[in-house]
Amino acid sequence: MSERPARRIGGPLLATVAAAAVLFAVPFYLDAFWLQTGLFAMSAAIGAIGLNMLTGATGQLSLGHAFFLAMGAYGYVYLASDSDHEMIGLGLPTPLAFVGAILLAGIAGGLFSPISGRLRGTYLGIASLALIFIGQHVLFNAESITGGFNGRDVPPMEIFGFTFADSPEFVLFNVPLGALERLWFLGVALLIPAIWIARGILRGRPGRAMNTIRDHEVAAAVMGVPVARYRSGVFVLSSMYAGAAGALLALAFRRTVPEYFGMFLSLDYLAMIVIGGLGSAAGAVAGAVFVSVLPQLLTRFGNDLPLVAEPGSQGVSPAEAARILYGAAVVAVVLFLPGGLLGLWARLRMAAARRRSARTPNRLNKEEQPA
Repeated sequence: MSERPARRIGGPLLATVAAAAVLFAVPFYLDAFWLQTGLFAMSAAIGAIGLNMLTGATGQLSLGHAFFLAMGAYGYVYLASDSDHEMIGLGLPTPLAFVGAILLAGIAGGLFSPISGRLRGTYLGIASLALIFIGQHVLFNAESITGGFNGRDVPPMEIFGFTFADSPEFVLFNVPLGALERLWFLGVALLIPAIWIARGILRGRPGRAMNTIRDHEVAAAVMGVPVARYRSGVFVLSSMYAGAAGALLALAFRRTVPEYFGMFLSLDYLAMIVIGGLGSAAGAVAGAVFVSVLPQLLTRFGNDLPLVAEPGSQGVSPAEAARILYGAAVVAVVLFLPGGLLGLWARLRMAAARRRSARTPNRLNKEEQPA
C-alpha cells in the first residue's frame, strides 16, 4: 500500500536528476556549434515560459515580448559597461547588472500593466505591439546607450572572480572550458529555477486562478479573484522572465543588435508556446527548443537539403525555411494537435501504456480457469 506513492514521487525525481546530470555533462562532449545552439534554446525557453504563463495560462495575447527581451539585453549591457568617450554605462558588478536587467524589464512591464489589466484579446495584442515600434525607435536612436545600428559589445559575466569568457584559461576534468562551456552552466542554472518556479505557480492556487480568468472571466470575478490584479501581476512576471532571457541571450551573442529585437522575434515566441503546448512550462521548453534550434540546423546542414540556399543567393534562406516549417507546424498543431508537442507526447505515452496492458496476460482470469 505504501510503496505506490513512493514510486510515483521517485519516478519524476529520478528523471529530473538524470536530466540535470545530462545537461551539466553536455559541455564536456559537444562542439561550439551545438553549445551555442543550446544556449539560444535555453534563453528562448526561459522567455517562452514567461509568455506561456501570460498567454497560455491567463489568456492575455502579447505581441510585445521582444521589447522586454531587449530591455533585459540592453539593460544588462548598460548596467555592466563602463562609460567612455562614445558610450555611457554604470559599470556595476555583472551579477548585480544581470539582476538589475531583470528588474528593469519587470519595471517596464509594471508601467504597461495598467493597460494589460484592463485590455484583453486582440486589443491587448495591438496595444502591446506598440511597444515593439517604441523600442525599435529608442534602440536605433539612443546611440550613447545602445550603440545605434551597430549595437554594443556585451561585458562578460564575472562571479567571484570566475569570468564567463575564453580567458583566463580554465580546465576541468582535463577539458578546457571556454566562454560557451561556461555560459552553458550559467544557462542551466537559470533554466532549472525558471521551470521550477513556473511549475509551482501553474500547479498551485495562482495557476488555477489564472486558468479561470482565461476560461471564464466573469466566473473568476464572481468567485472573488481580482482579475485586473492577476493580469497585471502575470504581465510583470512574464516581463521579468523575458528580461532574464534577453540578458542570457546577450551574453551568448556577445553583442547586442537592435534589429534582432523586432516583431519577428515576438512572433517566434508565440509560435514556441503554440507548438509546444499552451499553459505549461514543459510545453514552452519543447516549443522553444523546436523553434530556436531549427534555424541553426538548417543553417549548418542546409547545403544538403533541397531548396535551402545560403542567405543572399537564389532559393530559400535557412531563416526563411525555418519560419515556413514552424509556420506549418503551428497550423498543424491548431488543426490536429491542440495540446502541441506536449499533448502529442502524452498521447504517445497513453498509447504505449495501452499496448503494454494489452500484451500483459490477465493473471486473474488464468487463476479462475478450472485446472
